[in-house]
Amino acid sequence: MVELFEDHVRQFDRHSSKGNQLKWECDGIWYKADYTGYEGLAEYVISQLLKKSTLDKNEFVVYELEQIKYKRQIFNGAKSKDFLKDDWQIVTLQRLYKTRYNRNFMEDVWHIPETEDRVEFVVEQIEQLTELKNFGEYFSKLLTIDAFFLNEDRHMHNIAVLMNGQGKTALCPFFDQGAGLMSDTSLDYPLGVDPMIMLGEVQAKTVCASFEEALDAAEKLYGYHLKFSFTKSDVRKLIDSTGIYSDEEKGRVETIIFQQMRKYQYLF
Repeated sequence: MVELFEDHVRQFDRHSSKGNQLKWECDGIWYKADYTGYEGLAEYVISQLLKKSTLDKNEFVVYELEQIKYKRQIFNGAKSKDFLKDDWQIVTLQRLYKTRYNRNFMEDVWHIPETEDRVEFVVEQIEQLTELKNFGEYFSKLLTIDAFFLNEDRHMHNIAVLMNGQGKTALCPFFDQGAGLMSDTSLDYPLGVDPMIMLGEVQAKTVCASFEEALDAAEKLYGYHLKFSFTKSDVRKLIDSTGIYSDEEKGRVETIIFQQMRKYQYLF
């Protein structure tokens, strides 16, 4: 357990439709408290399973579980190392687009009728704004992660690039998976309801409501760039190690991942 104080609190322009989690930074470590359910469990499990994928270790943020004491409360949550170096900062796609065009990126994307055209528009705009030449591959990987792990809160406020003081840009490690695996037990996906019943209710927010449709469009445009190699045994061992969460929460996460493994067999 770590004890944190008010001077460790951090706020960002990366908004969530689920509200704002408490976040802190202390000695180069970032902490996030659970807000709507088991976000920390989702962050931890997803990042650990990404270790068993074709992603390079520098392509994603690794989260560990942590209990956080703040004021008079103790929160479950997750922690990660600060990956920013020197004068680099995270710049959201929304901020990039707004700065250049003074328009809302999300609104402009969703005004385009076809999903494939929306995906292409996002990639073309970011490549023009940043001079990054491989954002299509990056975006395809991101949509693969979100589709498999059901991250329902991915939008232009929490997709980002890195930028330094000289305006040089780089791809940002994949981060912020806490809305995955139906972690919102306070409202949308309450415990006690069969997760198989609720799976069909989970909707994406990036370029369309359907995870499958978004991923199909990205794969058609930019190809397949991510494979997984974990097994059911790997998943069980990983989830069994998450002692600070209830058996019901852990059981549901396991059920969801096993279902997604059946659904997306071609990713293995």
